[in-house]
Amino acid sequence: MGQRRGVRPIRVAIVGPESSGKSTLAEELARSLRAEGWSAAWVQEYSRAYYAHRPYVSELADIEAIAIGQLAEEERAAREAAILLCDTTALTCKIWAEVAHGAASAALLALYRPKDYDLTLLACPDIPWQPDPLRSHPTQRDWLLELHRQELARQGIDAVELSGGRESRLARARQALLPLLLA
Repeated sequence: MGQRRGVRPIRVAIVGPESSGKSTLAEELARSLRAEGWSAAWVQEYSRAYYAHRPYVSELADIEAIAIGQLAEEERAAREAAILLCDTTALTCKIWAEVAHGAASAALLALYRPKDYDLTLLACPDIPWQPDPLRSHPTQRDWLLELHRQELARQGIDAVELSGGRESRLARARQALLPLLLA
């Protein structure tokens, strides 16, 4: 176990509406894989670092900067780990721009590369809403889930949907990841 053959790490996109368990899953999956000897990194949602020392403003330039930062964190982690568990991706930024501003900019669309991921996990919002300063759609999570589904389908991405409690989500994610680990 531990390292995979080849140079490129396995990239796992964990996407879905706000407050759908993405961060919890990414952290728990990374911990579980590391406990088994795999070199796994949790690439945290970059918007949290971005807004840590500035007011929350949703301008297209901010969303573009967050997408750039997210991808930079993925590249940094890719130098150190065989498995990247990406807590959101530029897909989140694309949908955020469309919902908040009507469309994603050309610059943001250039950063959106959904086929860069070996596996996409789509977290369903069937868990209780957790308030957070960066969350703003507590009653629209099902609508946001559908936006994710539509975009992933448009891109030809066969996402694995995760629902239920923490244990069932983790088990389903591990089951989906297993063929990639054994390749």
